[in-house]
Amino acid sequence: MTHRIDSLGMQEATFALPNQIEQSMVGSIEIDGLPNSNDIDQVLVLGMGGSGIAGDIVEAIAAPRMSVPVIVSKGYDCPSFVSRRTLVMAVSFSGETEETLHAASIAHDQGARIVAVTCGGSLAEMARQWKASLHLVDSTIPMPRCAVGAISVPLLMALESIGLLSGIETDIWACVETLQNRCESIRTGQNTPREAAQKIGDDIPVIYGGGRLGVVAAVRLKNQINENAKTPAFFNAMPEICHNEIAGWGATGDASHQNISTVHLRHDFENPRLAPRFEFDEAVAASGQRKVTTIRAQGENPLAQLFDLILSGDQMSLELADLHGQDPGPIDVLTELKHRLSE
Repeated sequence: MTHRIDSLGMQEATFALPNQIEQSMVGSIEIDGLPNSNDIDQVLVLGMGGSGIAGDIVEAIAAPRMSVPVIVSKGYDCPSFVSRRTLVMAVSFSGETEETLHAASIAHDQGARIVAVTCGGSLAEMARQWKASLHLVDSTIPMPRCAVGAISVPLLMALESIGLLSGIETDIWACVETLQNRCESIRTGQNTPREAAQKIGDDIPVIYGGGRLGVVAAVRLKNQINENAKTPAFFNAMPEICHNEIAGWGATGDASHQNISTVHLRHDFENPRLAPRFEFDEAVAASGQRKVTTIRAQGENPLAQLFDLILSGDQMSLELADLHGQDPGPIDVLTELKHRLSE
């Protein structure tokens, strides 16, 4: 067996997710300077890349339980509706994400209430100047994509502290237990992420998730495969694919798609009508010699099942990296891009 290349300790950082979530929950119980729920008409979450997934998680978990809408914005722009009655959550692990800094500055100028989640940097400095709410993330986490719990849990806890969300602390404790069980099963040999990676092999993964939870997990897995395994991957949503993308697979045996593998991310909170759609996709895949791997979530609530899919997917992406002989930590092409943009 070859030695795993992992210069930044990405796999152990992934196994640390349950502890990370627990520590983040405890550390964010008393975020200072939060507004009252009566003063907020909408919530906007700003973030990019590994930090931007925090907004997707908040939208999937909190929005269905809140009386005000949650909007996720990834880019330089700040929506025109932002006002003093908007809660803007700006997330940047490094504190230097230029898109997030630009959009947060516009939001501040438009009078929004700001909550910043970051390790420090310019975002923390701006938050202090604005006298905004600030939660500092553990800077020893090796990469932003390893900090998914540390950047998303404080947002959920802040929404509960404000009074816009209820019951989330109980859900987080259940989530931690689910993830501890998942990590233990992987460490002790029930390594379904490794099996899934071996099934995909050198194929390009196309990931389908159903409903809010499944789509967030699919986006996350696609991004993790890109960054950890350094290979292309794509995602889409069920049932949307049944109105377009599934036609691209054809209805008869076509071996031209054999370099594509499909990953289905399933959870217990899907609309019941999604099950026959996933089954139909499997039938189409079989007729075209396309492999399908199904990953099923564990956990007693939506938050637990979403993070279970995230952790399982993260581990699968690391196993793909190992199979391809890739170091999952450094991303040279993104480093080069940042240098060019800074010139």
